[in-house]
Amino acid sequence: MSKESTAAEPVLFTPDELTLLRDEQFFRAKARIMTKMKTVLEGVYNGLQRELAGVTLLAPAGFNPVSHQFVKGEHLEDFPYQYLDYFKHFQGEEKFTFRTLLWWGHHIVFALILEGGHLIQYKRNLMNRYGGVADQGLALCLGGTPWEWKRGEGYTMELTWERKNELVALLDRRSFVKLARFVPFDHPTVREGRVPDLGRATLRQLLPVIIP
Repeated sequence: MSKESTAAEPVLFTPDELTLLRDEQFFRAKARIMTKMKTVLEGVYNGLQRELAGVTLLAPAGFNPVSHQFVKGEHLEDFPYQYLDYFKHFQGEEKFTFRTLLWWGHHIVFALILEGGHLIQYKRNLMNRYGGVADQGLALCLGGTPWEWKRGEGYTMELTWERKNELVALLDRRSFVKLARFVPFDHPTVREGRVPDLGRATLRQLLPVIIP
């Protein structure tokens, strides 16, 4: 067996990468932003709790109305993220949750994710109560998984009256339903600190889909 050196090639950083690694202000700013994002999500959580007070949901068996989670990470397609799941139910193939995702470099997403359980009834509710959902800035997510968070052509379809017939055909083929509002970080709602209010309003608009 050869005894030649098998040392790995040296890792070389570009000048821009080295500049970034030395930039204390960048990392301090990131830490501040992460803290602010957690506070935003806590505000959303409090608002959603108030919105759901006294509301009966068409929830799966075993649903715990107080269950929730705060999560943060660094690698949603290479970008940091933080999210809140409230309400939250993941059991086997059943999904029944409202997620607020803050995705760095992209947008904020408020998403209702439904799979299994009462899915047929949720689809009926969406179509039968479409007047309260259409033309409100909401979209049906078209990805093959509930965990796709991009928007635009091929990823989302706006819920408008003009596209109701198209929506009927799409719903019939889907094994889950994900309805969402996408908010860019330069939106006035973000600049003015009103993200919790918009999260609460979004859930209120989607409630017709998930109440008896």
